[in-house]
Amino acid sequence: MSQAKSGDTVKVHYQGTLDDGAEFDSSAGREPLQFTVGSGQVIAGFDGATIGMAVGEKKTVNIACADAYGAQDPDQVREIGRDQIPDGVDLSPGARLQASTPDGQQMMLTVVSATDAMVTLDANHPLAGKDLTFEIELVEIV
Repeated sequence: MSQAKSGDTVKVHYQGTLDDGAEFDSSAGREPLQFTVGSGQVIAGFDGATIGMAVGEKKTVNIACADAYGAQDPDQVREIGRDQIPDGVDLSPGARLQASTPDGQQMMLTVVSATDAMVTLDANHPLAGKDLTFEIELVEIV
């Protein structure tokens, strides 16, 4: 029976949960996730967990934040003047905003807090600093 190895394109079904059991993502009801093992298309811990799996095999893997989205970086949290944000934009805590960097790259920001004068924004990935658990089923090696 063939096992997944670096360079293989695989299809997997998965469910991702946090330490408290809350689900943050799942392929349930969708097509399986397809990626090339070892290509960096998925987080390192997920990628590594598929190596050696056989078609039909299921496993549960715990991934430390370092092998997922990294640690929360306090330098990615910034306070800007509210006047720098267009009127009508939702600035409630947890709201997600899209912004452009000076070189034209798009990035997502999370509103931490807002006052009449200032808005605190977090550019960290929402799952940064969190350990993740994935239930993975290898569906196919393409």
